[in-house]
Amino acid sequence: MDGSIESRVSQQVDDWLAWLPRWRPGTHRGRTRLCRICFGSPVIVAAGLATDVPHAVQHALAMRMKHLIDAEVDAYTETNLPLLRREIQLNEQRKAAASYHPAEGLDPAYTGLDLDPPATPDAPYLFTFAELARPEASAPPPAAPPPLTADEKAAIRAEVKLADRHAALVGNRVCLELSRHSERMRAAVAEFVEPWVLALLADLDTALDSPLWPRGI
Repeated sequence: MDGSIESRVSQQVDDWLAWLPRWRPGTHRGRTRLCRICFGSPVIVAAGLATDVPHAVQHALAMRMKHLIDAEVDAYTETNLPLLRREIQLNEQRKAAASYHPAEGLDPAYTGLDLDPPATPDAPYLFTFAELARPEASAPPPAAPPPLTADEKAAIRAEVKLADRHAALVGNRVCLELSRHSERMRAAVAEFVEPWVLALLADLDTALDSPLWPRGI
């Protein structure tokens, strides 16, 4: 596992660094709530991006690492946790009954972000992506499986604990590997992100500098 995690983290960091020069301020709209993926994330801390880095830049890296960890846990579940694998497959079948999944297949830089911009009073109303993804807009779900026995529930809970333990193990390994790349990630942020932030601050300072205000205060 160690070699696989090491190489995959390095590849994801390389992909993030290749994306970073294309980042521009305002790519994503302002959030009305904290991002549960990025806020307090040990991944962001390990990468050295916890302070003075725009959220969109953090999010693009955090989602890459989340996908990596999820893939490792999925592989572990597929091999070692048959009851949990069955429940996940049943859930995937229920999700597949929906006719549209707007949040699937997005680039990691956009995964997990709100799909719909805030509505404006003067804009014509057509539809929202969230509405299209609602179950009532989809095909009827498949028939529910028979209820689980008490023993099956206990066994699934035990397998969920094993999956959580493996996720924590993989997450710790990812953070360790990320810390080894933090210097070049911070250097890239300084090269490609900070100039845009400084330009925004300069524009803001110009906009706030009204000719009607007294000078020399």
